[in-house]
Amino acid sequence: MERLSGLDAGFLYMETPTAHMHTLKIAVVDPAGSTPPYSFQAVKDVLASRIHLLPPFRRRIVEVPLRVHHPVWIEDPDFDIDYHVRRVGCPAPGGPHEFCEMISDIASRPLDRGHPLWEIWVVEGLEDGRVGFVAKMHHTIADGLAAAALLANVMQTVPEQPSPGSSWKPERIPSNKTLLFDAVADLGRDLRGLPNLLRRTFEALTALRRHRTSSDVKTPLPFSTPRTSFNASLTPHRTFAMTTLSLADVKAVRSAFGVTVNDVVLAVCAGALRRYLSDRGELPAKPLIAGVPVSTSTETRLGGNRVSNMFVSLRTDLDDPVARLKAVQEVTKAAKVVHNILGTEMLADWSQRTPPRPFAWFMRLYSRKGWASRHRPPINLVVSNVPGPPGPLEIVGARLEGLSSVGPILEGIGLNITVWSYVGAMNFGIVSCRELMPDIWSLADALRDSLVELRKAAEQPRAS
Repeated sequence: MERLSGLDAGFLYMETPTAHMHTLKIAVVDPAGSTPPYSFQAVKDVLASRIHLLPPFRRRIVEVPLRVHHPVWIEDPDFDIDYHVRRVGCPAPGGPHEFCEMISDIASRPLDRGHPLWEIWVVEGLEDGRVGFVAKMHHTIADGLAAAALLANVMQTVPEQPSPGSSWKPERIPSNKTLLFDAVADLGRDLRGLPNLLRRTFEALTALRRHRTSSDVKTPLPFSTPRTSFNASLTPHRTFAMTTLSLADVKAVRSAFGVTVNDVVLAVCAGALRRYLSDRGELPAKPLIAGVPVSTSTETRLGGNRVSNMFVSLRTDLDDPVARLKAVQEVTKAAKVVHNILGTEMLADWSQRTPPRPFAWFMRLYSRKGWASRHRPPINLVVSNVPGPPGPLEIVGARLEGLSSVGPILEGIGLNITVWSYVGAMNFGIVSCRELMPDIWSLADALRDSLVELRKAAEQPRAS
């Protein structure tokens, strides 16, 4: 039995009937000539044989009575691989649009908390005989870096992580008395640290105020956003699109202008959003603000969340792509300073002390009443850039050709763009609500156009 951290548990409390807090990892393989030959049963056999290397895939949630503290993980006594691994066929001709339509449907259903919080959908019938894998994992079990390590343990011929044992043992569900006793003891320890947390928070906010007064580049504040069509209350229906850009082109832009890969990713998203909103006659005068998840730990791990966030202006108010890129670079540097002033663990420390029942109750009320449509959003969208697996992967002898990912959307923040790198490619996954962005493929096309625009600018003499 292990208690969830406040950060992990927070993703449970934020979940509502319309805000599904799972992430998707999408892989496509070509099984032609694989050894042994591909079969759905072989996929299940591989997963079953490696389940001891995938702790979050075995564990289920147990709530504490009265929700006096965060839930606990236990090794699921009723674990059944057949429940989690599912097989479906893609409608003909099995191209990207048909595949993404299936992914949209999979993303539109929440996970059942009575089981470990993951599913893998094996999608057969893709064009040219390819097979798709859609892994749906609740954000509470893993952030992007942990998810990449989990996938490596599934898809590498020899998993990098050492085996913690040849088997694992299911646990009995603890009694209410045990759950309550342990919860009260843990809660007491957390509350003893509250005065120190308050002191650190006051000192960080004081330092931040001094920094903002003296800094030449002002980072955006929450709720200083413009409104867009995707900043509204959510529906349960998701729509998903993906596109692949050249990592070599991204690096060429980086080198030409002396920026980082993440600066280029943000600028590509900014250019695409500017075009997307302009085509619909709703480009705001104020720049869009993105929340950018930041990893607070680089260690290899197989579960949990070690993330914080920075707020970055995407400078969608600037027409020139190079000026936009340079402005994004400046504000990103400033946002990193602000992030360091507040402390990488500030969000996690406050999440640890968040009362579960009031938090979950408020989020459901907020969602049910549609309040997100009545005020400015804290940010306009989430842009996440995660380093993918460092080398090629395979499953049941079939090499993985493409790997994409996407995180959840939130009430009032109805757009998430997640980027995973893999074998020379930058794979962009985009998710929104069908009602908010019925034309989501237009944004996917605009991402390609935005990189082309920057690549051409990088080839001009002024770039040097």
